Amino acid sequence: MPHNYINCSITRRGSNGAWQKFERGEIPLFVFYEQFGRDLSDTERGNVWYRAYCERRGIECPKLPDKLDIDGRELFGRIMQRANSLDERVVEAIRRIRAAGRWRVIALTNNWARSNPASLGEGQPVPATYAHLNLRDEIAFLGWQDGAVPARVRNMFDDFCDSSELGMRKPEPEFYVLACKRSGIHPHEAVFLDDLGINLKAAQALGMETIHVPLGGSLGALKQLEQKLGIDLTSGYEPNEFTPSKL
Repeated sequence: MPHNYINCSITRRGSNGAWQKFERGEIPLFVFYEQFGRDLSDTERGNVWYRAYCERRGIECPKLPDKLDIDGRELFGRIMQRANSLDERVVEAIRRIRAAGRWRVIALTNNWARSNPASLGEGQPVPATYAHLNLRDEIAFLGWQDGAVPARVRNMFDDFCDSSELGMRKPEPEFYVLACKRSGIHPHEAVFLDDLGINLKAAQALGMETIHVPLGGSLGALKQLEQKLGIDLTSGYEPNEFTPSKL
């Protein structure tokens, strides 16, 4: 599988892909599995999108798959199992910002906080492929026993804006605007950090200052945030173990 092929296929589906609909809480888990696998197995469109991606990046396009048969459940499970770690540098920076008492720290996240059985589709029809699965066991398979977003993560922030609860997601402008309204600020007063360019561009269009956080590159992003806020976020602290993550 070419590098970034899966991510390219997910993002290029815009607002109508299975991933996007699940993040907005519009489809139940097992339906998501089926549609997610079907989306990513679509090499006809996936290859077109990936060639365009290579052209934009100015890189040579590798040999692309003629056919894919992706199991949506298996892939999503692997993604979730890798996503359970926190970047301790970011956790410490959030603690310092909140301790300063001058700013609000808001999580604006495309996520699945509505991860209880009822919200995930308990009692609803299940695609035949996944009819043998039990939803409560599936929550354990995904590592969501304490929720897709555990309370300890929510409590790190002054406000937690989750796509599955609010029915909107990044990069939809109304999601950013709602987050600002909930905290009583205007977009131009916010500094927005994210790992995806498409989300950063949407924030910039609203007047937000932005900082790109590449995977594994949180330290550089935090250094930029230090300069904007004028407080120390990184010195004197080294995590015992650094694990790149989206937080």
